[in-house]
Amino acid sequence: MSKLSEIKRTAFILLARREHSTLELSRKLYRKDFDQPDIDTVLTQLHQENLLNDERFTETFIHARRAKGYGPLRIRMELTERGISQELIEHQLKITDNAWFEDVRKVWQKRFKNSVPQDPKSRAKHMRFLQYRGFTSEQINQLFHSDEMKW
Repeated sequence: MSKLSEIKRTAFILLARREHSTLELSRKLYRKDFDQPDIDTVLTQLHQENLLNDERFTETFIHARRAKGYGPLRIRMELTERGISQELIEHQLKITDNAWFEDVRKVWQKRFKNSVPQDPKSRAKHMRFLQYRGFTSEQINQLFHSDEMKW
């Protein structure tokens, strides 16, 4: 078996499990002791065959992370770490989309069971949790200034 076909077979196995970004797949193949020029050749072939597609990966990744209760800032950071361009992230993520305001409410309700903070210390705890999950200050402030959060 030639090196290129071995790299391609390994890439197929990885891509069969889940979508990968180009950088992720490249790193995984490199850790398996394949040569970088050969990896680049196979990645180019996979792109041409549309088996490797950063736009599709980004869309899938955003959907999965959003479903797990993560906000746009955290998702943006994770995509950047996976080698996705800022233009593609901004195009797919749509941070200013009003749906994020509903997401922050759902995450807060799930974590705190609609328990409205009664003092500044508990309010800060709620806000820190939502910041950790990656929601923007604007999204968090809108939640805390909504009618259900008056205290």
